[in-house]
Amino acid sequence: MKINQSLKGMLLVAGVVFAGSAFAEEPAEIGKKIYERAFGRGCGTCHDVQPNPNLFESVNKLSKEEFTGVLVNGRNAMPKAMDQIMAMGPVKSAGLTQDQAVDALIAFLKAGKK
Repeated sequence: MKINQSLKGMLLVAGVVFAGSAFAEEPAEIGKKIYERAFGRGCGTCHDVQPNPNLFESVNKLSKEEFTGVLVNGRNAMPKAMDQIMAMGPVKSAGLTQDQAVDALIAFLKAGKK
C-alpha cells in the first residue's frame, strides 16, 4: 500500500510538472490570440489604423494600471473590453485571471507584432 501511495504521489507531481511546462502556452502567445481575436475581429481592426492609438506604442507609455483601466472601463471610443477578453476561449482554457490576461496581452505588445 505504501508503494502504491508513493507511486501515485510521484505520478501526480510528474503530471503537474509536465502539464505546467510542456503544454502551457507562453503568455505572449495567449496575448497574441487576445489581440487577434478580441471582439471577433481583433484589436488591430481599430488600433492598427490612424488616428487610433497604436497599442504597440501605447503599452510603453501607460502603466499596467492605466492599461488595465482602459480595458476595464473603456475610454473615448474604446469600449469596455475586459469581460470580452475574459470570455475568450484561449483565456478561459488557460484558466487565466484578469491580471494574467492583461499580463499576457502586455507581453505580446511589448514583444512586437510578428
